[in-house]
Amino acid sequence: MENSQHNSVLTLRAKQISESRREFNARGGKMDRCERCLIAKHYCICEGVEQASSDAAVCLLMYHNESFKPSNTGRLIAEIVPDNYAFRWDRTEPDEQLLALIADPRYQPFVIFPAEDVEPGRAVAVVDKIEGKKPLFIFLDGTWREAKKMIRKSPYLDNIPVLSITADKLSDYRLRIAPHAHQLGTAEVAIMVLALAGEHDAAEKLEQHFMKFRDAYLLGKRNKGRPIGFT
Repeated sequence: MENSQHNSVLTLRAKQISESRREFNARGGKMDRCERCLIAKHYCICEGVEQASSDAAVCLLMYHNESFKPSNTGRLIAEIVPDNYAFRWDRTEPDEQLLALIADPRYQPFVIFPAEDVEPGRAVAVVDKIEGKKPLFIFLDGTWREAKKMIRKSPYLDNIPVLSITADKLSDYRLRIAPHAHQLGTAEVAIMVLALAGEHDAAEKLEQHFMKFRDAYLLGKRNKGRPIGFT
């Protein structure tokens, strides 16, 4: 099904592909995938995706080739939250549009990151909205090691408060979703952030979309993209 909703992650991915000098081959690169959800075509999850009603904006700051990865969940956030942005992270030459976005007086930016990994006094645990401004949640999209590198080597983020998900919120979330040992994916963190900000429609729709993605991705991976029952 064709989906006309704006997805900044897919736009960034297309831009990176057009500028790339070599082909990026992710794991499972030979699988016949839907060009939008990047799931094996037999398990495509595009039909029925519904954007949320949201008074928040999201920005995905993506590490290098993160937008190419079929397993990336940042693009799920951009499917659900209408006001969405995505940029490739660069240590020395940040995108001018990114700098303009975080300086835009219409927005109230927050960097999403654990409190224990930033300097004392910078982290906040609630979204204390400023009247007349829209919260802008900035997600550092990459591996845990890459996210730590991004926040430490991005001086343009230094004056932005860090919104941290508390342990009790993590615990509540894990009660609803099957727990797993690895670090939470970007979409899973976004579900909790949106709920914390009172964006319940967006949080619920993203959670539903993430669960569909997780199940379809694992099914496609297990069956190597073939429909169930194919031998």
